[in-house]
Amino acid sequence: MEGNWIQPGIKISTPDRDLVFDHDQEQDQELTMEYNENPKSYYAPMHTAEHLLNGTMDKMFKKGRAFSAHIEKKKSKCDYHFDRNLFPEEIKKIEEIVNEKIALDLPVTESFMNRNDAQNFFNISRLPEEAGDNLRVISIGDYDKCLCSGPHVESTKAIGGFRIISTDFNDGVLRIRFKINEPK
Repeated sequence: MEGNWIQPGIKISTPDRDLVFDHDQEQDQELTMEYNENPKSYYAPMHTAEHLLNGTMDKMFKKGRAFSAHIEKKKSKCDYHFDRNLFPEEIKKIEEIVNEKIALDLPVTESFMNRNDAQNFFNISRLPEEAGDNLRVISIGDYDKCLCSGPHVESTKAIGGFRIISTDFNDGVLRIRFKINEPK
């Protein structure tokens, strides 16, 4: 899946940052891109692990990605619309899959897609209108792809390892708490 080419002078917004593309035709400089800082300041290895968890949950249970996430350096949590708590063998399987994807050292790449095309591939219902018409897509190899404005590692091996530390279920919400073990 390829995004559209971006014209110089265009501003692309996501919920958390603006991207500004510039090109000086007088000096025939290359197209450059500038990021405004993401105010959430997610920790890149943990945030990328969240993508792997979300991709795994969606593939295993077909209930979509987390509707809420709290990402920190030491531990993080994701909330899913669900109908029960996870069984121990499911927790083990999720950990195995996420750690397998980490060990594969998958590349983490970004591309851009216009909003009209994105709605054919992604749930954009939570994306604000002010996010603009060109949206940032993060891909983790061929395993996971989603709209995102946060920081990520260059490849999954930088995450190190993944471990679910607890799960609980309350009022239709499954909460998964997890940690990563970065390589030394």
